[in-house]
Amino acid sequence: MNEISVGIIGTGSYVPTRIMTNQELEQKVDTSDKWIIERTGIRERRITLEGQATSDLATEAAKRALDNAGISADELDLIIVATITPDMLFPSVACLVQANLKATKAAAFDLSAACSGFVYGLVTASQFIKSGLYEKILVIGAENLSKILDWTDRNTCVLFGDGAGAAVVAKTPPGYGILGVDLGADGSGAGFLNVPAGGSRLPASAETVTNRQHFLQMNGPEVYKFAVKIMGASALKALANANMSPADISYVVPHQANIRIIESAAKRLGVSMDKVAISVAKYANTSSASIPIGLDEAFRSGNIKKDDIVVVVGFGAGLTWASSVIKWSI
Repeated sequence: MNEISVGIIGTGSYVPTRIMTNQELEQKVDTSDKWIIERTGIRERRITLEGQATSDLATEAAKRALDNAGISADELDLIIVATITPDMLFPSVACLVQANLKATKAAAFDLSAACSGFVYGLVTASQFIKSGLYEKILVIGAENLSKILDWTDRNTCVLFGDGAGAAVVAKTPPGYGILGVDLGADGSGAGFLNVPAGGSRLPASAETVTNRQHFLQMNGPEVYKFAVKIMGASALKALANANMSPADISYVVPHQANIRIIESAAKRLGVSMDKVAISVAKYANTSSASIPIGLDEAFRSGNIKKDDIVVVVGFGAGLTWASSVIKWSI
């Protein structure tokens, strides 16, 4: 019996309307537009409005993906939301999205793999379909990072933004869809990028609030070293898993953390930058949302077309990494 082929049949994305420029950040912390652009490539980022939660962003992206796929919410069997900024500890963002969409048939859960989360979710969804358990799955990467940033810390607050991207995953014609994957983690690097308090290790208290331990904290140099090493290596592993080489690549959609990291990965793969999705300048690092936003924009603009070999690759807190090779079917 031939193995079932599984891939993306529709994409969607949503970013908040509010734009925060580097010039605005110059008024908040000791930084400069020139410094931010030179070191990261970021020029502006989207920031959620007052009262706008992660599930709101996820729901909008989901609606657009469903519309693009030409299916209704009641056809969904499962909703997976990759996020590190849920509305609350529980219930899951996926359950809130399910209610918003009225996707009453769908099971729902969240997945936590930080910036690698969407690709983790994509691979997870593909296995549910290949097993025969489900037919149509919505995978969403959504983040509201502005709510956990320390706006007095110039090393972190300039780097992140908010947004959501989604994909409908289903069976594809034979030979299309997800052809190769690479998932990995190195938990010994957990302390390099985290929010220390608010969980069972350091429950919320007056002391944790005073010590600003509910905000994102990052060891920038260590994360940068890890990212430069792992981005290209993971993509190469996924290609090998698909019995392909970098010469087969049509387009790359990398996690948008830093333009220098993206350029380093492209160089390792031998791919010219005109074949690489770049949105870090306008959205900054949106964690799990960056790859699905990039996929949606590349598909809708015509940079990704049917029969293209697309590589998606991310890295993030955990530390985690994830790559997939997809033969585009739509």
